[in-house]
Amino acid sequence: MKVLNELLYTKEHEWVKVDGDKAYVGITDFAQDSLGDIVFVELPEVDTEFSKEDAFGVVESVKAASDLYIPVSGKIVGINEDLIDNPEKVNEDAYKNWMLIVELSDKLELDELLKPEEYKNLCG
Repeated sequence: MKVLNELLYTKEHEWVKVDGDKAYVGITDFAQDSLGDIVFVELPEVDTEFSKEDAFGVVESVKAASDLYIPVSGKIVGINEDLIDNPEKVNEDAYKNWMLIVELSDKLELDELLKPEEYKNLCG
């Protein structure tokens, strides 16, 4: 299981990379490995606003379908459209293949996310 030190994590296995007032969001290596071969990714429309922990999409694998939960509140300013046609890229590199870019509405929410060491402990 790969955990990157420059990211923040959720208990639902999403990762967050902060870049100024924007956050890149994806699912973790642990999540993609648990799901198995990913065959479908559903992402929201750009300009949609979400509150922290709202469901923003779905990822389906040959084993199961899982809701995706947004780790921070804000407006979607970008989606990785490549994943819609090539969902298997999440399996190839879960950290390189982000899903969303969120314009943060409350940076203090970042303090509630898990640090890399906390996430490693969560996953055992």
